[in-house]
Amino acid sequence: MTVRTNEGRIDRGLRVLLAAGAVAGSGVVGWTTAGGVVLLVVAAVMLGTAATGFCPLYRLLGITTVGRGDTGKDAQEEHPLRPAA
Repeated sequence: MTVRTNEGRIDRGLRVLLAAGAVAGSGVVGWTTAGGVVLLVVAAVMLGTAATGFCPLYRLLGITTVGRGDTGKDAQEEHPLRPAA
């Protein structure tokens, strides 16, 4: 089974920044508090999706942020929401 990327470079970079902010926020509210644990889970999800370039929610909604200038094996493939070059 092949998983196509559906996140562009900017999207992936923002997810890494969001993850860093979530980890910092978790430290502020307390690592073991409910809020801290939720923020750590958010950080893990954001880092995981940024690392793979695939967001399951985007797939369900039919969204892609892979632009024409993005590189990678899936950037050149046609997508139903993006007109072919």
